Parts: sequence; structure tokens; C-alpha cells
Amino acid sequence: MPADSTPPPTNLHGRRILLGVSGSIAAYKTAPLTRLLVKAGAEVQVILTEAATAFVTPLTLGTLSKKPVLTGFLRDAAAGEWHNHVELGLWADALLIAPASANTVGQLANGLCPNLLCAVYLSARCPVFLAPAMDLDMYAHPAVTQNLARLRSFGNHVFESPSGELASGLSGAGRMLEPEDIVAELERYFGNMAAK
Repeated sequence: MPADSTPPPTNLHGRRILLGVSGSIAAYKTAPLTRLLVKAGAEVQVILTEAATAFVTPLTLGTLSKKPVLTGFLRDAAAGEWHNHVELGLWADALLIAPASANTVGQLANGLCPNLLCAVYLSARCPVFLAPAMDLDMYAHPAVTQNLARLRSFGNHVFESPSGELASGLSGAGRMLEPEDIVAELERYFGNMAAK
């Protein structure tokens, strides 16, 4: 490719994406997801729940996003510094929660606020996208299906979970949508918004 030829900007170029990561084995997919979002020109701020840190480290996602990862309300308790969930919710062009575990889905659907991610969700004025990830029996459970339906009724975008091999060894629905497909969905969304 000639030196003066640069790829055209994507629909994500310059977009501010909050990436919320909850506790699921699928959290390992957030490393390539973060890389793809940054490569598409998005500014990515990652928020990890405490449970998510068992599956992926702040160091990994901070390195890929080029921003410190937020894991709780407090930045420096002794100095009284905290991460302002309202400011984060106003900053973002989109809140993407991937993976969205059954626990996080239940918290969001019922307005619970046990962590920074849920507080940001409740404060966000931007579109919200969720990529559920859990075992197939959890995904099919009436409580989870009702929670997902409730989140959709609030205007959130909930990606369908594809079928495939799960971490449990079972096969079926419950997998997190692949990073490339999530980025394609966001590209499509912002492309349609720009066309309006």
C-alpha cells in the first residue's frame, strides 16, 4: 500500500466506547475485542467487575485500550478520589457489556447497583449493548430469559447468543458473540445512525 494511502475511517472512528466486563469465562475474549475496537478508531474505557478480574487482568486490557482500567468506585480512598459513574455515563457514545453474565443481567434488569459497572449502566444516556455469556441451562432459564426481555423492553440492544461448544463441555446457546461480530454490529449501528 502506498505511504499516502490510509484506510477509510470506520463508523467507530472517534467513538467513545465504555466496555463493561463481567465475571464469565468468556471474559478472555475481551482482549481481542478491545484490540479490534481500538483498531477501528474507537476510544475504549474498560470497566471490570470484581468477578471479571478472575478471568482477565486490568493490565492486559489497560495495555490494549491505552487507558487505566476501572475496577471500583474508589480511585484513592485516602484522598477521597472516586470514579464518577455519572461522568462516565455521559462521556460514552455506547456502553457495551461483554460478556454479560447471568448475575450482571439480573442486576441490570432489576436496577441493582452493587458495583461501578451497574452504576454506570443506570446513569448512561447512550445506547447500551449486551453480549450474554453463560452455560446453556442458565441462558435458557426462565429467570434469565425474562431478565433479557426486560432489558430489551428498556431499549437496550441484546445480542443473541450463538450455539456452540461451551466451557462446561456442553454444546448449545450461551456463548458470547465473537469479538469480530460484536464490532460488526456496532459498526452497523453507528453507520445507520450516520445515515439518518
